[in-house]
Amino acid sequence: MLYWLLYQKLFPYYRLFRIFRYLTFRTVFASLTALLIGLLIGPYVIEKLREFQIGQYIREEGPQSHQKKSGTPTMGGVLILISILVPTLLWSDLSNPLVWLVMLSTLAFGAIGFADDYIKVVHRRNKGLTARAKLGLQLLVSGGVAVALVALETRGNYSTRLMVPFAKRFRPDLVIDSLLHMPHIWWLAYAGFVVFVMIVIAGSSNAVNLTDGLDGLAIGCTIIAAGALTVLTYVSGHVVFADYLELQRMPLVSELTVFCGAMVGASIGFLWYNAHPAEVFMGDVGSLALGGAIGTVAVVIKQELLLPFIGGVFILEAVSVMLQVGSYKLRNGKRIFKMAPLHHHFELMGWSESKVIARFWIMALVFALFALTTLKLR
Repeated sequence: MLYWLLYQKLFPYYRLFRIFRYLTFRTVFASLTALLIGLLIGPYVIEKLREFQIGQYIREEGPQSHQKKSGTPTMGGVLILISILVPTLLWSDLSNPLVWLVMLSTLAFGAIGFADDYIKVVHRRNKGLTARAKLGLQLLVSGGVAVALVALETRGNYSTRLMVPFAKRFRPDLVIDSLLHMPHIWWLAYAGFVVFVMIVIAGSSNAVNLTDGLDGLAIGCTIIAAGALTVLTYVSGHVVFADYLELQRMPLVSELTVFCGAMVGASIGFLWYNAHPAEVFMGDVGSLALGGAIGTVAVVIKQELLLPFIGGVFILEAVSVMLQVGSYKLRNGKRIFKMAPLHHHFELMGWSESKVIARFWIMALVFALFALTTLKLR
């Protein structure tokens, strides 16, 4: 809105407002606005959560040291959503369809998390939506994103070709061209692409959700992942950098830099209150929204194959759960880890909570830096 008012409307009359055309300026201000919103309204949101008795219920099978956290206000992800969406609305070009796609996806995943958290609070237990219902809703939203991208692709505003790390000249297309010319089954041509997008976005959302188990762990890793995505969105939309790095230039993608900058600022603002010992938890409303946002941005900028590096810690946490469940079912109750997700395994090994968090942040930073180095590697 400010971009529309200050640049598109007032710039012809006041040349000073030319500065609002620059993407880097608006990204920095979006990040700062998100940070200030988080810091300023954080105490109010936390107090209201306490008034409504929206406290976290700790699962009994978890580490005993976590039982003292029972009752800490949860659903703090509402603060994250406000801190991301408001600055994006203020500082981005709202005529860009990708901006709306990413915002609506984030809001939809946040709504799923809100429903899950709300059920937990109402029934005063650690179980909200059933696993099947939650996954079904995540896949539904992810499928909606995929369909929207297909619509943009038909208008020439998106490409379904993948960007493969280390092999930039190899760009496979998940759309089957031969089926596009068949009148009744043309839609099957896009089935592979839609399924792929659904797996990436829903998987990303669940991975962040699984990581959210220690004070500041998930939000700290989100700051790093969002920072990497900020760089990737900027270079993907920049004519010089995209050409130098041999990326497929997508002009519309550059505006998502503002969204990613807002995600960084919002995450830092939330970390102020979520740092150990946490005053508030993000809950599913925050973790699902952030995971959905990360996955959606990665798909839109065609860097979904870099997600294992951009969100390396999230992937490790998700894989640890899958390995643990698979081992338990296939090996007659035998476990690989003391407890899953992975951060609980290290807690039971004797690491303090603060040490686990700090070391996982370090791993997240290493993964993100490696992801950025692949931009120039062949």
